[in-house]
Amino acid sequence: MQILMRFLALIACLAMYSCGGGGGTNSEPTSVVIQAPPVFESPHPEIWETQPADEAGFNQTLLSEAFDYAMQDGSFSQASLLIKDGKLVEERYRGITDGEVNALVSRASEPGAKDPKFWRDNYGARDADSLVTSWSTAKSFTSVLVGIAVEKGFINSTDQIAADFITEWQPDARSTITIEQLLDMRSGLAPACFSETTETLGECEQAADSEAGGNIVFHFDQMTACIDRSLAIDGAAYVWARGGSYQSGEFVYSNCDTQVLGEILFRATGQDPATFAQQNLFEPLNISAFWWRDNVANGQANGNYLTYCCIDSTARDFAKFGYLIQLGALELEGGREYSNYISELRSLSDFYGKQFWSFCAETDNSGTCLNRVIHTSGFDGQFILIDLRNQLVIVRASLYKAYLNLSDERKMRLTPGLVSQSNWAGSVPAAMAVPVSSSFSIREFHSRLISALQ
Repeated sequence: MQILMRFLALIACLAMYSCGGGGGTNSEPTSVVIQAPPVFESPHPEIWETQPADEAGFNQTLLSEAFDYAMQDGSFSQASLLIKDGKLVEERYRGITDGEVNALVSRASEPGAKDPKFWRDNYGARDADSLVTSWSTAKSFTSVLVGIAVEKGFINSTDQIAADFITEWQPDARSTITIEQLLDMRSGLAPACFSETTETLGECEQAADSEAGGNIVFHFDQMTACIDRSLAIDGAAYVWARGGSYQSGEFVYSNCDTQVLGEILFRATGQDPATFAQQNLFEPLNISAFWWRDNVANGQANGNYLTYCCIDSTARDFAKFGYLIQLGALELEGGREYSNYISELRSLSDFYGKQFWSFCAETDNSGTCLNRVIHTSGFDGQFILIDLRNQLVIVRASLYKAYLNLSDERKMRLTPGLVSQSNWAGSVPAAMAVPVSSSFSIREFHSRLISALQ
């Protein structure tokens, strides 16, 4: 009986619905709105969003004083920039000061460099659109490109032996060198230097030449000699070795190690490093960059890209690379990429690893490091610093001019003392061969910025 009653009630409800029951209204059926999926917004900026210092958590007076330090006369700074939580908080740009011109003129040995007009004409007003150069900061870019090649499957892992690609090493003891050892500057290969007497590249014979990684930049072919190097002998005496003798596995800073990494990228991916970088790094990060090559006619692409140095870009664009490290991955519409490799960079605990430097900025009472800051470092003080604890990216670059007097291509060729007859990355002061020191310290700048945080 109950089943019958429920059935009759259902029939009544249906009848009322079909006749417009429920108050006599004749309402239209409810339409279903299908919403489009949200548009992907990349966290990697094309143009940096700005934020006032106080809103970013800084004392404006102390922040200004920190930038006064970075840009002071005698620092030879062209650009200083601060990103906090992905927003541009402060930036400054300038050309050469009168005090810096006087210092350079007084210490210069070449006649042209003794003319104040030379310095003012070539290093005058600079702004946010002016290019700066990287020198060895490029090594850190090369490192990330290796990580990208690993995650894309072109390289098995950084533990893969380099001789799988540098086949010239397969017949001898160099066949055991890993890509990781090249990244960490522990390959065991002797550093190469340029000899002004023979105008060739060979094993460094002076400690001063090897301290900055080997002055291979003066040679027209910077790849062949880097591949042809010999392994150092454990316990043997070398002028370039710390303490006078080489110990197997020790850190030996070498431009050639990174130059070989560029060749590994080329042979593994089938693309020259600049093309691979453009597609997989520069374009996704909205970076516009120009990478220098050596001066051979063949090589990777009408020359070999100098993967140990010499990317020209703006300070704002260099900050985008630092922000990539801070974010921990390249974030694309399809998801996060390269996070495995970048997480290894972010966890750096030694002073050097994978072509990045680090220092401890803060310790507790027991001496345990509370804030290990990682950074790039380039000749003449080119820095991208990433402070993960405070969510900061800091960029500093020295005064710069690209001399393109042999051709309009960035193919390195220096005629000593004659930039008018050279293609040269002319950062100031050291790259212009004037023995003047900069007053700038990246640790001091970072410390002052941290003190400015409320």
